[in-house]
Amino acid sequence: MTDMNDPLDMTPAGSWQRYRQLMRWMTLAALGATLATIGGLWWVQGPLPWLFLAFTAGGIFFSVVLAAALMGLVFLSAASGHDDQIQDFSEDDDDQRQ
Repeated sequence: MTDMNDPLDMTPAGSWQRYRQLMRWMTLAALGATLATIGGLWWVQGPLPWLFLAFTAGGIFFSVVLAAALMGLVFLSAASGHDDQIQDFSEDDDDQRQ
């Protein structure tokens, strides 16, 4: 039985647990970045149309969350061993050219 709080737990369940924890923290970071940007725009420009603020907030929030999700999946793939199953065919091609 493995401890789910162990940061070095390399089992698939442990990797998914770390991924979910990363996504929770990055969602909070995205929310903070969104609020800071909207607040900064409001402070610099004054009142802005609500539709402009909504689309700006959505763009900032979802861009940060999407970037975190994709980077997290890259690390999840490497940590869970999925990358070890890939066969590199380019090594065979390099041998034939020489």
